[in-house]
Amino acid sequence: MPDVVADGLHVLFCGINPGLMTAATGHHFARPGNRFWPVLHLSGFTPRLMKPSEQGELLSYGLGITNVVARATARADELSAEEYVEGGRLLSAKVERLRPRWLAVVGVTAYRAAFGDRKAQIGPQERTIGASRVWALPNPSGLNAHWTAATMAEEFGRLREAAQAQ
Repeated sequence: MPDVVADGLHVLFCGINPGLMTAATGHHFARPGNRFWPVLHLSGFTPRLMKPSEQGELLSYGLGITNVVARATARADELSAEEYVEGGRLLSAKVERLRPRWLAVVGVTAYRAAFGDRKAQIGPQERTIGASRVWALPNPSGLNAHWTAATMAEEFGRLREAAQAQ
């Protein structure tokens, strides 16, 4: 699954791993029930609701997308602890190279597993990677039912405001 990245982004969003539909289409967060694209718009990151096939336009807004683990699965719980740890190591190297202002890991459980921070909560983290700050966001998967699109958009909006203030 190719990354949507460039040097010096405002925010590099990091999904857990590609789902099967994402892998089949080549577009991040492609599953129809995934709320990433609507939440990105509701939070003010994009001026309109974008389709997964328009992911390349994110670069014009200073945004990008990557994943913690490259392997596609039907569900994130199919990934091993070792894959998360190795993914965190590779992600750290990518962030050091690309130098985004913020790395936003979309899924606090994935953040905890990749970076060995079992007590991490949603929001800004103390960890930095090089000069990049880190934020853990709720997972926009439709399986994460205790977060609504509106409450996710509030948290994404907090990150947007922090990224703009920097």
